[in-house]
Amino acid sequence: MVSTDGRLRRREYWHLPARATRVLLATSDAHLLSEVARTARATGLTVSTAPDLLDVDDEDGGRGVDRLFRRLARELTTAEAEDLRVATDPPEGGPALTARLLTAPTLAVELARRGVTAEIGLLAEAELWSVYQPIVRLDDRSVVAQEALLRGTVDGREVGGEDLFFVAESAGWLPRLDRIGRESAITGAAPWLGDADLFVNSDPASVHRPEVSLAGTRQALQDAGIEPSRLVVEVGEVSAVKDRGHLLSVLEHHRSLGWRVALDDVAAGWSSRSLMATVRPDVVKLGRALVQALPDEGARTMVRSVVELAHTLGAQVVAEGVETERTADEVTRLGADLGQGWLFGRPAPPPVARVSAGPSR
Repeated sequence: MVSTDGRLRRREYWHLPARATRVLLATSDAHLLSEVARTARATGLTVSTAPDLLDVDDEDGGRGVDRLFRRLARELTTAEAEDLRVATDPPEGGPALTARLLTAPTLAVELARRGVTAEIGLLAEAELWSVYQPIVRLDDRSVVAQEALLRGTVDGREVGGEDLFFVAESAGWLPRLDRIGRESAITGAAPWLGDADLFVNSDPASVHRPEVSLAGTRQALQDAGIEPSRLVVEVGEVSAVKDRGHLLSVLEHHRSLGWRVALDDVAAGWSSRSLMATVRPDVVKLGRALVQALPDEGARTMVRSVVELAHTLGAQVVAEGVETERTADEVTRLGADLGQGWLFGRPAPPPVARVSAGPSR
């Protein structure tokens, strides 16, 4: 859907849990289970116990379970909420019940999905769309790429990607929102991108089975007529270090599809250098905090170190957060190839005229 302001919007419908009248809570922590049972009884619920399991019945049409969830959200620590598995209105006994418990979400996820600990309305009511920020070649300031950033509109108010992804991760919906972000970026850029590259952000943790999880992105590229080699998938350094084995398998699949890989928000510590050597990215993006610390001499040393290693690995270097000519001159002298920041352009919706005119090729 193209709005009057040129934004390619898509409304997504997220399944929100209905009120539950029966809940199973499972954990191997006997003390935690005992505390939850006490809270449930104090809330007026009927509680049956079994080893590692509570069976909670609500004769008040689900209102008692709602009260229980709100109390547990206040009383349990994050670690305790992550240690409990929750199955609402489960099937009766047998293999179906066992399978349901094995795949049940944690209490932390269940609370987030019900809006008890996260503002689910951000996703449940949002229209999602992408904005784009230019990336330029520092020597001549020509635009060579665009980075897509996901946005949402809720009740006429724009919501940033950071809030959207926080809610999605809390509710266990990160894979879906990550996919929407990739596909929205491609669809929104297709009519006007020209020969520029397209940078999209993705969390490797959201890609469970690359051949399945990334199929929609591959199809969106094909439909848009964008060459695979022009897609650059950005992986944040923080998310990249969580599980290197999984990270490398996802990136291997990216490359098998012809996509390139960027390592985002890179600093100059040992972990960054180790990760660069392991990932061998096609693009290294200097972290905003590091770039904006220039012209501090320590920051210069760190930038020069990252640039030298990146070039040794055959990667291009993008300096993020460039807001002044002085900073642009600094990163250019230190060897960065490309620049991104408010000096060159802020994130903005696709050009209205070009979107209205349809595909350029």
